[in-house]
Amino acid sequence: MGIEIINAIVLGIIQGLTEFLPVSSSGHLELAKAVLGDTSVGEESLMMTVTLHFGTALATVVAFRQEILQVLKGTFKLKWNPESEFSAKIIISMIPATIVGLLLESQIEQLFSRQVLLVGICLLITGGLLLLANRAKLSDRGVSYKDAFWVGIAQAIAILPGISRSGATISSAVLLGIDKEQATRFSFLMVVPLIFGKMAKDLLDGEIGGSTPHFPALAVGFVCAFVTGYFACLWMVRIVKQSQLNYFAIYCLIIGTIAAGYAIFA
Repeated sequence: MGIEIINAIVLGIIQGLTEFLPVSSSGHLELAKAVLGDTSVGEESLMMTVTLHFGTALATVVAFRQEILQVLKGTFKLKWNPESEFSAKIIISMIPATIVGLLLESQIEQLFSRQVLLVGICLLITGGLLLLANRAKLSDRGVSYKDAFWVGIAQAIAILPGISRSGATISSAVLLGIDKEQATRFSFLMVVPLIFGKMAKDLLDGEIGGSTPHFPALAVGFVCAFVTGYFACLWMVRIVKQSQLNYFAIYCLIIGTIAAGYAIFA
């Protein structure tokens, strides 16, 4: 088994396990690439990252297939109902990340090139955000249109490797006073259109199949991310709303400190 395949397996498992935990899957992927000696340039490294995220996005679709079908059926009835309202909020949440992705695409690519210090700092920020969210008061309020936009801004900021997407979106939603279970549900579903949109854009632009990692490595990484992501998603739906964010915050603070220290002193 070639080193590229082994690396893809490791990266896929890391992505699948960390996508639904508020510990930054992208940050862990970048740290793993540094440890594994991944020498990919920014574009190649980003392609692997997007592929792995696509695997977990598909895992989310499979895990939430009944809920997604219900939303789609309600939306296609062409009349205003709770399902179409939920779809509208998802669309609103996509706006900030879409704008950032389109305007700063080349700059974002450079962030996915083993930026260990950046990842360490962002993990520390994630840990601090989780500590704040853990102290928020419990609520039974749902997601409003205004909430969807602010949570979307948090998702846009989470493009930075080391800022946990789920951690940023769930924490911001909880700090806004949204029920934890609804915040988790909205966080998991709001990223799916963005990932599929990114893959479609790359396909239309001809980026897929160009200067990218070998296809077998991409395929293996995708499968590992999908399988581990599917089970992690099912697990986290049951567990995350009952667990305290302090445990994840402490983990991020520890890993962030180690990463930043390694980047500065190594």
